[in-house]
Amino acid sequence: MLVLGIESSCDETAAALVADGRVVLSNVVASQIKTHRDFGGVVPELASREHLRNIGYVVRQAFTEARKSYRDIDGIAVTQGPGLIGSLLVGVSFAKAMAYSIKKPLVPVNHIEGHIYSAFLENPDIGYPILALVVSGGHTSLVYSPAPGKYQHVGRTRDDAAGEALDKIAKYLGLGYPGGPVIDRLSRKGDPDRYLFSIPKISDGSLDFSFSGFKTAALRHIQQEKIAPRRPGARPSRQIVDLVTSYQASIIRTLVIQTKKAQTRLQARSILLVGGVACNSELRKSFKRSFEEAENPVPVYYPSPVFTTDNGVMIAAAGTPKLHHPPPLDLELNAQADLRLC
Repeated sequence: MLVLGIESSCDETAAALVADGRVVLSNVVASQIKTHRDFGGVVPELASREHLRNIGYVVRQAFTEARKSYRDIDGIAVTQGPGLIGSLLVGVSFAKAMAYSIKKPLVPVNHIEGHIYSAFLENPDIGYPILALVVSGGHTSLVYSPAPGKYQHVGRTRDDAAGEALDKIAKYLGLGYPGGPVIDRLSRKGDPDRYLFSIPKISDGSLDFSFSGFKTAALRHIQQEKIAPRRPGARPSRQIVDLVTSYQASIIRTLVIQTKKAQTRLQARSILLVGGVACNSELRKSFKRSFEEAENPVPVYYPSPVFTTDNGVMIAAAGTPKLHHPPPLDLELNAQADLRLC
């Protein structure tokens, strides 16, 4: 089965052709980092305009690289949500028009489910039940899946997502956008114990996350230590390097602690680490150390960096099982910014 996957939930316009949910024939992504860099974050209206400008080219390029024609595909999978409503509408509208034009089935895909499927691209034999930490600039969620296609949200962020918390402190310190990769690089040279950050305690015993307190603590350290933002073109000061290293280490500790609590309760056979922040080198090491080297080891899986950030491959992979029994083309299908996985 050959599937076209279209992804436009935030600031990357992506399309891919994937055979049988695993064989990647093409993977095209148009990034908007340059567009949003001066603002230190994604501007929704600008993101929508960039998607409109890029989506036709991106889809055509996906077919060109795969050396396939539109008629060769068996169906289309498109991200329906969650995400920015204007961005989602571009992808959904394009997919509906294309499906109607070439008379191919169309299935909507939840963006979170797409990230979960990204781990299976290179690891098809992951054992169920699984516990997935979906962590990015827009999402920090723990999802339990007892079997393919069945999901239970067991933990969510109550305020900022982990990636958002990293991006915001990087912006404040003049480190650029996106901030997560910059902090990841700087943290290899910093002292994670120089600045103290308290790990938040959720009093109701839930597996939810909270990261807003880290930002408040970071601002307090900045004020007390009189840490000046990095000047354009200059190297970050030792204080900045140590601060962001300590900041990142505390966020990672929180992610590990809550995931370990969930694993203890649910006894999953496999741990998945997916989403854009799953590219973070220290996060990957911490998960490997915490789960695979534990007394009762549990394997940890994460996708290659190219499949970690938003992409059309994961949407095509998640849509493939749905296309085995496709519904009639629904021209009333619409984007849902707050779409829930379960």
